[in-house]
Amino acid sequence: MSENQDNKQAEPLLFAEQVEKLKEELDAAKAKADENWDKALRAVAELENTKRRAEKDISNAHKYAIDRFAESLLPVLDSLEKALEVKAYDNEAVQSMHQGIELTMKMLLDTLQKNGIEQINPLGQNFDPSQHEAMTMQDSPGTEPNKVLVVFQKGYLLNGRLIRPARVVVSK
Repeated sequence: MSENQDNKQAEPLLFAEQVEKLKEELDAAKAKADENWDKALRAVAELENTKRRAEKDISNAHKYAIDRFAESLLPVLDSLEKALEVKAYDNEAVQSMHQGIELTMKMLLDTLQKNGIEQINPLGQNFDPSQHEAMTMQDSPGTEPNKVLVVFQKGYLLNGRLIRPARVVVSK
């Protein structure tokens, strides 16, 4: 009987040990589940960030795809502007050619504008180093400092991003 009593007394101890061991295993499993949940949330967040970056990259690729093409057209616009500076209206043929160049340049500028390219002509405006390149500074009595006095070459933006800065003379 004493052995039977010892077994009865040992049973609650054995049961308590098993319960404690099961609690420890449960706590470890909960910690592991929490860790895995955190990893899953981070993975989902990283996936969303990657998706947003990819969408932005694709959007920019579409938005600025004609960047190089536009840059290659700018010297053509510059040449047309130089041709328009010639003032020899005494000859009817020259006057007719001048009008043709004006129309051609207007068509080209309109086409560029439809594709997100806008011209920067800062004459008389404040100098903006983010859009203008100062070729020189010049004294100009009666003019505020940092005003654009002369535009050597107009600048251009593609969907708000600078393709080429306007090259200017700035007042001292």
